[in-house]
Amino acid sequence: MTATTDGSTGAALPPRADSASTDLTTPAAAGVREAAERAVRRATDHLLAQQDAQGWWKGDLETNVTMDAEDLLLRQFLGIRDEATTAAAALFIRGEQREDGTWATFYGGPGELSTSIEAYVALRLAGDLPDAPHMAKASAWIRERGGIAAARVFTRIWLALFGWWKWEDLPELPPELLYFPKWFPLSIYNFGQWARQTIVPLTVVSAKRPVRPAPFPLDELHTDPADPNPPRPLATVASWEGVFQRLDKVVRGYRKVALRRLRGAALKSAARWIVERQENDGAWGGIQPPAVYSVIALHLLGYDLEHPVMRAGLESLDRYALWREDGGRMIEACQSPVWDTCLATIALADAGLPADHPQLVKAADWMLGEQIVRLGDWAVKRPQLPPGGWAFEFHNDNYPDIDDTAEVVLALRRVRHHDPERMEKAIGRGVRWNLGMQSKNGAWGAFDVDNTSPFPNRLPFCDFGEVIDPPSADVTAHVVEMLAFEGMSQDPRTRRGIDWLLAEQEPNGAWFGRWGVNYVYGTGSVVPALTAAGLPTSHPAIRRAVTWLEQVQNEDGGWGEDLRSYKYAADWSGRGVSTASQTAWALMALLAAGEKEAKAVERGVRWLAETQAEDGSWDEPYFTGTGFPWDFSINYHLYRQVFPLTALGRYVHGEPTPEAEGD
Repeated sequence: MTATTDGSTGAALPPRADSASTDLTTPAAAGVREAAERAVRRATDHLLAQQDAQGWWKGDLETNVTMDAEDLLLRQFLGIRDEATTAAAALFIRGEQREDGTWATFYGGPGELSTSIEAYVALRLAGDLPDAPHMAKASAWIRERGGIAAARVFTRIWLALFGWWKWEDLPELPPELLYFPKWFPLSIYNFGQWARQTIVPLTVVSAKRPVRPAPFPLDELHTDPADPNPPRPLATVASWEGVFQRLDKVVRGYRKVALRRLRGAALKSAARWIVERQENDGAWGGIQPPAVYSVIALHLLGYDLEHPVMRAGLESLDRYALWREDGGRMIEACQSPVWDTCLATIALADAGLPADHPQLVKAADWMLGEQIVRLGDWAVKRPQLPPGGWAFEFHNDNYPDIDDTAEVVLALRRVRHHDPERMEKAIGRGVRWNLGMQSKNGAWGAFDVDNTSPFPNRLPFCDFGEVIDPPSADVTAHVVEMLAFEGMSQDPRTRRGIDWLLAEQEPNGAWFGRWGVNYVYGTGSVVPALTAAGLPTSHPAIRRAVTWLEQVQNEDGGWGEDLRSYKYAADWSGRGVSTASQTAWALMALLAAGEKEAKAVERGVRWLAETQAEDGSWDEPYFTGTGFPWDFSINYHLYRQVFPLTALGRYVHGEPTPEAEGD
């Protein structure tokens, strides 16, 4: 079978399996089962050894070098950049540069302009000279693609902080935005929680327009240094883009006539909003980008670096840094202990670990202590709903999420705890909170209810990633699965979620994956949920999903999907180099669909068993998680451990069922 190529990237598509081929012989089922049992034992031992003494698991969360570049730019802006940190960050950034001189946003991906610009500037801060071969190669590529003028807004904001770009040539973002009523389409509460936390501090930056002296020029990154800020073409008046571009001109005019008292009050409101949302560990929402922008905003509003809020914020940023064995320093955009711990608990339980195993009980204790019992921004839309969710991170009481809450409940149900009353109360709060966060279409988003306004994404300022939080198939599936295990399959709210999922199935039989790559993740999430909720494996939607998974299986027996499927779905849907996590997702769907004896399952299990390392782990450099589809990709380093163990455990021990879990 000949691999095809996507001409836009030059990336080769892996060959698909030919299910009718007679030369693809496989071992006997007994041999596969023996290999799976051995793999389960080794993976279980490996995962248990990774648990922290407090009960949690956390794998590295790898993104791209913009995190590292912006960390250095922040330190330069605040005047606290030191040589040791700079050298370590530069070592990591250099190591991520591709042969063509660029930087990608995911492993094996194409060079990306804004990422490459930020990485280049960071290396200039570290002392790398423009005429060094690796720098000259990077700057030439950047110029060929339009230079700084073609970069995204966020990159040009960072450059404007040092006078490398004009503030006048950036979209306006007034702090008076905070005064828009909650029902208004452009209220900050109509932005997703990640965007909201970033936009509020950036309104301060946009109002203040600070410029620190640039330590060097960046003429080599302009296509024409004599005209570094060329005007961008206007979209047609009839388009939404054109409407918002012209609205931005109106807002610019408002800047010149804004009442000082109103502007001052808005800036104070922004400062109060930011400070009120600082977590106990000094961060904001457990996410690195909002923390960075919040520190800058508060500094511009007069908070000196020794102020307790600023001290705590700066200290929190250091906790996002991972120091590598080679001396490099990588910044995590976020940390995922709650997510990793609930997934690890599910994996170990489904792999046959006793429900009262001490390490599972310790994990449950830790998760119980992480439940959020205070109101957050979600309460703007649900003011009467009692709290009870779980967040993704160590410290994030403002933004619990629906996905983590569903998976934590599923994990807790697998543990026999010494305090069952405490468990039941916690699970009850979590289920009630998730039900209360159902959107009006019957599905669930990640953080908010009905966060679907079409307008925030159209702002000229928002040219990177998703800024709203509409319901998704993967999150909805996890909630439906959780409700099924709680004995609520026939509840009208569950049935509405099921109906929404059935309506969202793609014509080819797959489901889109919002928070994991991509159709393999969506399908691997939805099929187990539907069968847990009582849909027969003979249901047409289940059969279409099985057919699609069989069609996209790779010749080596595994499954993989490249992030290009978010941009070129017709060519890349379900296509990519086989990975441990994606193979596991496909197997979880097939097993839930009653396909344990199928050849596709046999070959997938064999692939996982044969690619497992001696220590029980799997290697997976490919990014199979997403923050924003295509724009911001994630390699969760624990995915390669927990999902294969879950799939192999279910192959060996059978599918968990709502009835069995209730025993």
